[in-house]
Formats: sequence, C-alpha cells, structure tokens
Amino acid sequence: MQTKLKNCNGCNQPKVIWKSHGKEKYCKECWYKLETPKKISPVSKKMRETMDEYSKRRAAFLVVHPFCEAKLMGCATKATDVHHKAGRGENHLKISTWLAVCRQCHQWIEEHPNEAKELGFSESRLNN
Repeated sequence: MQTKLKNCNGCNQPKVIWKSHGKEKYCKECWYKLETPKKISPVSKKMRETMDEYSKRRAAFLVVHPFCEAKLMGCATKATDVHHKAGRGENHLKISTWLAVCRQCHQWIEEHPNEAKELGFSESRLNN
C-alpha cells in the first residue's frame, strides 16, 4: 500500500502530510518550522520567590554586618559576601547560619572546608 501524497501548505510540494492545523496540512519539515519551541524557565516560580527574599535579607544583613567576620590572613575587611555556614539547602534563608565575609575570606573558607569547620566558619550539614 502506497502512502498518498498531498500538497503541503508550507512548501507547496506533494509530500506525506505530517500534521494538520485546521484545514491546512503540513509536511514534517514545515510543521517543525511553524512550531515555536516552548521556553522552559531556568528557575521555578517558588525558587524565584526564595531568591527574591534572599536578596532582600542579604542586603539588610550586610548593612548590619559591614565588616568581615572571618578576619583571615589577607582579609579585605569590608564584608561583600554571605557565607552559609550550614549550606544553602533548607538553611538558605536562615540568618542564624550566615556569616558576613569578604571575598578573599569566603574563597578560603570554601577551599578549606575542614579548617573552616575547626574555626567555626562552617557547620556540619548532618546535624541540622
């Protein structure tokens, strides 16, 4: 049994019709040219709300804590970052787990997790 060819409304060539849109019929190539891909949001609505809330709290936190609380070697003194001592998961918005730090100290804390725990700059995520 041979497939019937019909004129495609996109390219006006006799082809196997892939899909119809109302009375218009399209071959596979033309149909995919017509469809606009659905844009997937990179961030969910819930996460966007959490991030907006975090931005507000972070700004207020750094106003109240303008100086680096780690004061490690090479410290820039002015706090620019918020270190999440207990991680960012469920403690993301919990200010009691935050530490105001400068960029240099924050980088050191992230690169030296064992020493940071010993100094009290990080907490075990298992205990929370």
